[in-house]
Amino acid sequence: MGYQGLIKKQKEFFKTGKTKKTAFRLFYLRKLLRWIDENESHIIRALNQDLGKSETEGYMTEIGMVKEEIRHTMRHLASWAKPRYVKTPASQFPSTSFIYREPYGVVLIMAPWNYPFQLTMAPLIGAIAAGNCAVLKPSAYSVRTSEIIKRMIKEVFPSCYVTVITGGREENEALLNEKFDYIFFTGSPRVGKSVMEKAARYLTPVSLELGGKSPCIVDETADLKMAAKRIVWGKFLNSGQTCVSPDYLLVQHSVKRKLLHYMKRQIQKMYGMDPISNPEYPTIINQRHFRRVCGLINPDKVVYGGKSDRSALKIEPTIMDGVTWDDAVMKEEIFGPVLPVMTYYDLKEAAAVIDAQPKPLALYLFTKDKKKEAYIVRRLSYGGGCINDTVVHLATPYLPFGGVGQSGMGKYHGKASFDTFTHEKSILKKSLRVDLPFRYPPFKKHLKIIKKFL
Repeated sequence: MGYQGLIKKQKEFFKTGKTKKTAFRLFYLRKLLRWIDENESHIIRALNQDLGKSETEGYMTEIGMVKEEIRHTMRHLASWAKPRYVKTPASQFPSTSFIYREPYGVVLIMAPWNYPFQLTMAPLIGAIAAGNCAVLKPSAYSVRTSEIIKRMIKEVFPSCYVTVITGGREENEALLNEKFDYIFFTGSPRVGKSVMEKAARYLTPVSLELGGKSPCIVDETADLKMAAKRIVWGKFLNSGQTCVSPDYLLVQHSVKRKLLHYMKRQIQKMYGMDPISNPEYPTIINQRHFRRVCGLINPDKVVYGGKSDRSALKIEPTIMDGVTWDDAVMKEEIFGPVLPVMTYYDLKEAAAVIDAQPKPLALYLFTKDKKKEAYIVRRLSYGGGCINDTVVHLATPYLPFGGVGQSGMGKYHGKASFDTFTHEKSILKKSLRVDLPFRYPPFKKHLKIIKKFL
């Protein structure tokens, strides 16, 4: 299996220069937004079939975010795309310097299954805005959403501009064997390494949006009721299948009991006494992931939840206490509705625990102490995060989103998406009226003059 013909057509279309015109990009962004508006109910239905998402959660975490991303991009695209003039040093007098923004060419976007619509469309918006052609590869696990994406792309774009390839590992492998101008991948660190290895053969630049074990710290000064509410929401959103969900909780010893009490109440308030039968509580994507997450639960350490229904692909919101780094639940990213709880006595101790692990994609801190807030922000390296909230930092187009180290490389959302898919070409334009002689040999005594400028 090969996709040389498809990629060749896109490269030929790219060479026509049509995608470099701002008006062309805006036309298709408007067309895309219109299609989403007109087919919102179909997207919601697909998300419900794949992940059991309610209409509200599906719109809030997928459709609404995509629409806002398109609108934000359309508002700012003309200014983003303009050449940017910069200063020129005196040593290059008389000259002007500017940065010309140009697209890479044909890009490959490989998307995951947990937010199958949003995590396919958000990078595509950046790729289109920057003037690229694109090949989309949505996940094989979220079948219904992949089908609706394929239909959408076919109805909005000519295939020589944007197209969709569906399928599983065989298709992924075949695509990665082709030469693209840029690869944008969202998924696990394990697969991310394979993507980077494949890209290295052609020296193809990549963005890797990965994951990891994102910690959530709660200190004794925190508003515990609010912390419980926002942690429960962020953790069990999409049944825990969120790359930036709080993966484990580090709570100061003196307030742990009270925080757990409030969290249990919040779970009941949000999902009822029987979350498995709640139609608004999402499902696990498939049987393999269901078995994997269930295998991480130690019944002896469960202090809330723990039940599951294999036929419904649902696992109750579950809290485990007394967890250590030797437990199975701390050996990998959970990506499910299980929250391990560990305690600390001093914030430096908590920071040292986090610092000993690979750099996480997100970190959350609940505190009223500004000194502690500043300490954590400066002390630890992580992709991004929130103070006194969870997850929502990725919902603004004004904040670049991405990981660091094992949690990924590259940023997107808003202008960061445009920048990711754009090559900045540096240009220095020299005047022909004056040509300073001291840079040319024979140098004679030019060094004294040169040292005045350099």
